[in-house]
Amino acid sequence: MPLMLDVLVKIAINAVALLAAVELVPGISFDFGSEWWKLALVALLLGVINTYLRPIVRLLALPINLLTMGLVGLAINTGMVLLLAFASGQLRLGFTIRGWPVAPFSLEVVWTAFLASIVISVVALVLSLAFGQKRILGVRI
Repeated sequence: MPLMLDVLVKIAINAVALLAAVELVPGISFDFGSEWWKLALVALLLGVINTYLRPIVRLLALPINLLTMGLVGLAINTGMVLLLAFASGQLRLGFTIRGWPVAPFSLEVVWTAFLASIVISVVALVLSLAFGQKRILGVRI
């Protein structure tokens, strides 16, 4: 698959995963109205965060991740969703978690981001497998 088409498919998968989280997780809102480019930009931000920042954080957390048998990965995914909401708030794109980053930060925000990260991960995994975007040991499946 050509690189540009590959990137567009990944952005579309992220967009669908975000919309699934908005529909399934109470407290997640994404007010992009008729401006579809905001959805595309937030999906692109999610892709950039997952491609460049998440592997670095996972590598730094590897010793703790080994001790907790992978549970730190859930915390990392939650942090990446919180980072996405923060970046969206800074760019005024409309993606919020229980009103945050405009509203105060609370435990409810973290819990909602945790649930959203699970939904986003599951939907993105299923769609990646369906569209041949998943790689295991460098081999596309």
